[in-house]
Amino acid sequence: MSEHSIAFVFPGQGSQKIGMLSAAHAEFTAVRHTFEEAAQVLGYDLWDLIQNGEQDALNLTETTQPVLLTCSVALWRAWRELGGPSPTVMAGHSLGEFSALVCAGALGFADALVLVRQRGAFMQSAVPVGEGAMAAIIGLDDAAINERCAVIRQAGDGVVEAVNFNSPGQVVIAGHSRAVKRAITELKAAGAKKAMPLPVSAPFHTQLMRPAGERLAEAIARVPIAAPQTPVMHNVHASAEPDPEKIRALLVQQIYSPVQWTDCVRAMAAMGAQHLLECGPGKVLSGLNRRIDKELHSHALEEPEALRAVLAQLR
Repeated sequence: MSEHSIAFVFPGQGSQKIGMLSAAHAEFTAVRHTFEEAAQVLGYDLWDLIQNGEQDALNLTETTQPVLLTCSVALWRAWRELGGPSPTVMAGHSLGEFSALVCAGALGFADALVLVRQRGAFMQSAVPVGEGAMAAIIGLDDAAINERCAVIRQAGDGVVEAVNFNSPGQVVIAGHSRAVKRAITELKAAGAKKAMPLPVSAPFHTQLMRPAGERLAEAIARVPIAAPQTPVMHNVHASAEPDPEKIRALLVQQIYSPVQWTDCVRAMAAMGAQHLLECGPGKVLSGLNRRIDKELHSHALEEPEALRAVLAQLR
């Protein structure tokens, strides 16, 4: 199997759960060492939290983000330790873009841990708890969702925007709680199969996140970024960017811009990617990727037996 058919994809918030990576931690030295390194950088035991903590504590945005980054980097290092081939392209969903940049050699792991912890805190503090909301809209086309959100904004009910284009027929909206609530009702009436509030406390990837973007820009300015050794598709425009200074700007812009995941996956397929390896906990992206392009082969790497099976197939 040619390495040119492989893409690595890295999940974002929503993939975390208590007990994740337990088998990989037991089996792979690289996973254990990665969590030890993260604990030294952050000053607390991420692994103990994942295995023995409460889900509510794990779900706190400024905790979730460094934890998921660590999980993804740990599995990537296990893959490489076992002799896994390099991908030809990478992409990450929202937070996962930082994981992709670390694994592509553009961003140091320790620097990224500090950045994403700050990113989570900035995002959470940008909008007071209770004032923002997100919802998943299933079974309605993008244009209809964008049009209805625009009408609600123009009516003065607050900000509501389509923020995650996850797959055809699956879009996430976000904004002020009252505007999202109205959008849920109106999008159901417009024919959505489902319109479900999501258990998050901030309206990620909306214009309401601009204050968080300004604070993140200051933090990113202090961190070294190199040209990626593997192309990374960026959420903002579904294209790779080799220029470190432009990468800085994209990471800031991403915080208040929609995640163009459908376009990212299609762009990777256009580059020749046939196998998309989900490097992180869970199978969220694998499910999305199958809906985007049924010809793509999606593989989740969290469980050691799955990782080894994919490695044997793709060597």
